[in-house]
This record gives sequence, structure tokens and C-alpha cells, in this order.
Amino acid sequence: MSAEKAEALIRHYFDMCNAGDRQGLLDCFTPDGVHYFPPGLHGTPWRGAEAIADGWVWCVEKMGSKWTIEKVLCSPDGREGVIEWTHWKTAIGEALRGDEWYIFNDDVTKIREIRAYYASPVNKAEPMNKLHDFDYEGRGYHMEPPVVPGRD
Repeated sequence: MSAEKAEALIRHYFDMCNAGDRQGLLDCFTPDGVHYFPPGLHGTPWRGAEAIADGWVWCVEKMGSKWTIEKVLCSPDGREGVIEWTHWKTAIGEALRGDEWYIFNDDVTKIREIRAYYASPVNKAEPMNKLHDFDYEGRGYHMEPPVVPGRD
């Protein structure tokens, strides 16, 4: 049951990201939550629920960001999870693939920590950052960003 609860929280978090819902994002995190990123992204890590929510709302507003979840695995006790995702930056014609490791609070109702890992170094010359020669389409990965009601 706890693994399902963790997965539901991750999916809800992505729904709030896609909606650009600041309050919904705040509700997903412990007040002291942290989101870590690979080196090179200005202003990271994002420390605190407000910084995380504001960061994703900015991405939605400025880059047309949308996200899809490709794969999810959660520990049986629901305290940790890992996902594979795609970050679609529709306003600038880019996409980035990667993984995130999640740590949840004791009752698996809030996210305490996210550690993001990119599939490859960000290359601004490529419209889709991805693993070299990996058959994303053949493996059933999303090849287009989601249609978000109210945003499309």
C-alpha cells in the first residue's frame, strides 16, 4: 500500500507541475524540502517548498514546461522512489530526459528531497537531450509533450 501511496504522490506532484499550480506544489513538499540538480543550473539546489514551487511555476510560465513520467519504481515501505521523466520545454522547442530519486516523509504524504539526474549533459544545440542511440519510441516513451487542459 505504501508504494502505491508514494507513486500517487509523485504523479500528483507532476500534475501540479503541469498545471503550474503553486499552492498544489507547496502542498507536495515538507517546508524544508530540497530539490537537487546536476551542476550548472543557476540558483540550485532549490531549498524549501516555496523555492521549489516558484521554480516550477517560472518554468511553466517562461519555457512552456510540461512533464511526462515514463517509469516509476517505489520501495515497498513507500519511503523512497525513483522515476524516469521527460521535461518538455515547449516555448523554446527543447526536451530533456532524466531520472529523479525521491525521499518522502514518514507517513508518505510529502516529498522531503528530490535528486535529479539528466540522461545526458544539456546540449543547447540539440532540440531533444537524450541517451545516444536509445530507442525511446520503440520502448513506449512519450514522443510529444502532454496536452494540458487550460494551458493548450
